[in-house]
Amino acid sequence: MGIGEAIAKVFVDHGAQVVLLSRDSARLEAARSRIGHADQTLALACDVRHREEIDRVIGLTMHHFQRIDIWVNNAGHGILDGVASVNMADCRSTFETNFFGAVESMQAVLPIMKQQRAGSIINISSVAGHIPIPFHGVYSATKFAMNAIGKAARIELMDSGINVLTVCPGYVKTDFSANVLRGAEPKRFRPKSARGISAPRVARAVLNGYLKNKREVIVPWTMIPMVKLYQLFPGLVERAMTRMAKNTP
Repeated sequence: MGIGEAIAKVFVDHGAQVVLLSRDSARLEAARSRIGHADQTLALACDVRHREEIDRVIGLTMHHFQRIDIWVNNAGHGILDGVASVNMADCRSTFETNFFGAVESMQAVLPIMKQQRAGSIINISSVAGHIPIPFHGVYSATKFAMNAIGKAARIELMDSGINVLTVCPGYVKTDFSANVLRGAEPKRFRPKSARGISAPRVARAVLNGYLKNKREVIVPWTMIPMVKLYQLFPGLVERAMTRMAKNTP
């Protein structure tokens, strides 16, 4: 759904053979139908929280296509709660999908890419991995971790012919919010001026970043000054967020 489906479509439209993964088989087949080019796609059920399922879909992919050139880590969900009240089981569950699932997927596919002496890992992170968002602290923490692991891996793998691209979208118009975990303080912190960009726009940025072998892509570009502002003057941004938080229902 959302960004994942849009990424699959843009790569299929550019001639790639794409394997779509999801825990929901019905949603998976619906997305495959919308994308079209059925001769270029394969849909497989997979829950990235379980290594055996990752290994299974990698085995099937290798059987069908004999190689894996790109692996996209996009599985994830949000969680709305304050740090003081967040349920630890929900916290661990969010990390299992958003972060540990991505790391295990990287560990599973990298031996194939190393043998090929080529490949790309694309980690879909978030601007929230640069600027922590109030009442989204756990989600932000998973994305900070995603940013760190991806950039460290990029350096480690540079001599192996493998690139690791970290993609950090800002607000995106998808159904992502419909699946968030809501805790005791489920405050939705979002500037009124943030309308959000489309999933296809994110997908185009992903494709461009892949083709240019980039380290990181922040989309839209208007979020780049905000990230730099927070890095240089965090207190200024925090004061603005504090005022906004007081007006958050």
